[in-house]
Amino acid sequence: MHNREESALTGVGVVILKELRDYLGSTRMKLLIGLILITALASTYGAATRIRSLVGEDPFFLLGLFTVAGNPVPSFVSFLGFLVPLAAIALGFDAINSEYSRRTLSRVLSQPIYRDALITGKAIAAVSAIAIALLALWLLILGGGMLFFGIPPTGEQVARAFMFYLMTVLYAAIWVMLAMFFSVLFKQPATSALAALGVWLLITVFWPIIASVAAGALADPGTLAYAKIQQGISRLSPNTIYGEVTLALLNPTTRTLGPVVFSQLEGAILGTPLPLGVSLLLIWPHFSGLAGATLLLFAGVYVVFQRQEVRA
Repeated sequence: MHNREESALTGVGVVILKELRDYLGSTRMKLLIGLILITALASTYGAATRIRSLVGEDPFFLLGLFTVAGNPVPSFVSFLGFLVPLAAIALGFDAINSEYSRRTLSRVLSQPIYRDALITGKAIAAVSAIAIALLALWLLILGGGMLFFGIPPTGEQVARAFMFYLMTVLYAAIWVMLAMFFSVLFKQPATSALAALGVWLLITVFWPIIASVAAGALADPGTLAYAKIQQGISRLSPNTIYGEVTLALLNPTTRTLGPVVFSQLEGAILGTPLPLGVSLLLIWPHFSGLAGATLLLFAGVYVVFQRQEVRA
């Protein structure tokens, strides 16, 4: 049994390196990186010009590069929330069905590589490609901010920005797994791409409307019960969870992520930044939700792929 488990994972590293090389060298990835880079430079430059007057007053001014919007350009996190799912879908929608289209899957599996290693390696490679691109972007923004302001960031700012980077990678992983699930479910890449984009459109555009309508049917608008129900339904969307995580990490004065009453604010010193550890405790349920959704989607990809018939 022990030897079977080892052999099932044989070749994972080979698959990861091969797929990662293909992703990073593909025209698709270069276009996505270029698009994200252009939008990032535009948004961060607009933010830097607006928060330049706060240097020396706000100890977390550098985090404003991610959150402050420059008229008429939205903030960097707004661009990420929109572009990261599209980049993840673009990398994962044909991860498996392209092998069927090229009739190469049976030849790959005829090597000493099991299905376990193939699907695991493809998933890790896709997430790693996005993680590398986001890491380069993260370093570029922090380095550009230091050059622009002439002041090095504090350890607290770097730690919060790094946690934001990790949560963005986890956010991207959900969409990679969703795209791979449709890639395994449908044999045609065009069909899987349309299905993944349809889910993205539902969550991005229509889910806030659905949450408001559903909450209005269960409680009177304007009440605390209505706000809680609406937020609970909204949190079924990874976009909402990612937005709340961003708020807690990049705005240290955030003390709560849900509706509150005045009695809950008694004794609180509003405007005082929270330590990073407290902010992490605030978003721990969000991290658990994103990680759980990612693992659940990967389990779906794994099970469906294992049950499919592969013909030469």
